[in-house]
Amino acid sequence: MTLTLPTRHDEAWRYSDLDAVATVWPIAGPEVILVAAGEDFTRVIVQDAPTDAVAIREYTVVLEAGARATFHILNTGGKLGRIAIDVTLHDGAHFELGGAILGGGEQTLEIVTTMRHIEPNATSNQVVRSVLGGRATGSYLGKVAVARHAQKTDASQSVKAMLLTRTATANAKPELEIYADDVKCAHGATVGELDATALFYLASRGIAPAEAKALLLRAFIGSVFDGVADAGEREAVEAAAQAALERML
Repeated sequence: MTLTLPTRHDEAWRYSDLDAVATVWPIAGPEVILVAAGEDFTRVIVQDAPTDAVAIREYTVVLEAGARATFHILNTGGKLGRIAIDVTLHDGAHFELGGAILGGGEQTLEIVTTMRHIEPNATSNQVVRSVLGGRATGSYLGKVAVARHAQKTDASQSVKAMLLTRTATANAKPELEIYADDVKCAHGATVGELDATALFYLASRGIAPAEAKALLLRAFIGSVFDGVADAGEREAVEAAAQAALERML
């Protein structure tokens, strides 16, 4: 159980709602997931807690040699909704993340990741999309740490946020900490608004403004969940995302 209340001096909590955190502190320790050598693991997480709730979920994932893990996350519920994943990758392991943050009102929603590449030949790929309205705050903080002997690491982070109002806030902080010299590591982050030209085009085809916005937003986040292998899980997470978007429009 974690006892010390975080402060803004802790980079991983810099943008969080610490008053909300204090109401549930201390929290239980993280769920620990060990994926054996050569095995595959998948997890779909839909965080849709009630609007007055504080939901903090933490995961520690260890991938042994050649193991693979894929996480798909929809973070849309709670006054504070936070999902943190700490991953350790051994030789030849792979971690894949597809995440979406959908928030409005006064919500604070966060996805926080740490990729620890400690042995050679491991790969990781993270794709996170955020749609924020009202006075919501959505944050992605992702650290890729490559150890000195973790040569041939290949890690990427793609982070994009869409703001529906000027009062919403998106924080995107991909971070690389590299001590090996033969690696491929890349990250990118953008924050923008709905494309006025695309909205005009759809309106010229007789599509109502609300429907046009919904179409563009579904396209914006749609690829995040394409990799969900189980059809039932994919349908459920896409339905939850659609419901969240409808509440925001």
